Amino acid sequence: MEQFIDFVQNWGYWAVFLGSLIEGESVILTASAMASLGYLSIYKVMAVAFFGTLIADQTLYMLGRYYGDAFLNRFPRFKEPADRAFSLLHRWDSWFILSNRFIYGIRTISPFIIGAGGVSPRRFIPLNFIAAIVWTVVSCVGGYLLTGAILSNFHLIQKYFLFAIITVVALVSGFMYWRKRK
Repeated sequence: MEQFIDFVQNWGYWAVFLGSLIEGESVILTASAMASLGYLSIYKVMAVAFFGTLIADQTLYMLGRYYGDAFLNRFPRFKEPADRAFSLLHRWDSWFILSNRFIYGIRTISPFIIGAGGVSPRRFIPLNFIAAIVWTVVSCVGGYLLTGAILSNFHLIQKYFLFAIITVVALVSGFMYWRKRK
């Protein structure tokens, strides 16, 4: 266990940075939980996550802006997710830019599509900055507070978890018995 804690303390912020470059909510939530336990600083986790997601989305936006059409024409398997993202972009415009980090399945390709869709940097950069702040606060503070709530109520979770397992086993067994008889 000490080796894991040493690893987290030595490499945790690098993991947060790399995780925030891609769809790294699980890395961010884990790092926030480790901050709640006192192994990392929540403020450093938030700063690293913010800059990681901002850098990733700005880079993908610029790649989409300059190479988007050629890339989508060359790789048709990305056409369907790109068409979904274009549809959302044209329908919701600014709201799409602000919320794309929270949409599963198109989060990584969205900045690329926004760039390929012709959204100007003057419009994208401020909205992306706001979206990065919101995503960072929601992800990091959510993981931090959730860990605190779980740990402070762990005795209740243990008590009801056993009850839930017994209930599920009983229901599944009853259903299987009923189905077999029928």
